[in-house]
Amino acid sequence: MKYVCLVYSEDKKLAAISDNECFANGEALRKSGRYLAAEALQPVQAAVTVRVRNGKIAITDGPFAETKEHLAGFYLIDAADLDEAIQIAAKIPPARVGSIEVRPVRELTIQ
Repeated sequence: MKYVCLVYSEDKKLAAISDNECFANGEALRKSGRYLAAEALQPVQAAVTVRVRNGKIAITDGPFAETKEHLAGFYLIDAADLDEAIQIAAKIPPARVGSIEVRPVRELTIQ
């Protein structure tokens, strides 16, 4: 089953985790066959939020909600079940300074 592991952290705390460590974690996931995709995101200052209401586009700077921790990246993994996905998420380096939200991927159905 596919799971997305959403990485949340404060920018300053995230800076304590090296890119090399994150890359090594991704390589280990690739070798295990659990890796589907992963990307780090630019800092929250580079974000915009887009809303469409009554056919009109509204764009605001920054993320949707102001919080201390921001979405910093994601891993898309293949795990047997939620327990295995949690074990994989616990090894993602930013888990030490932030949090990892683990969520099953919902397959879209065409009706």
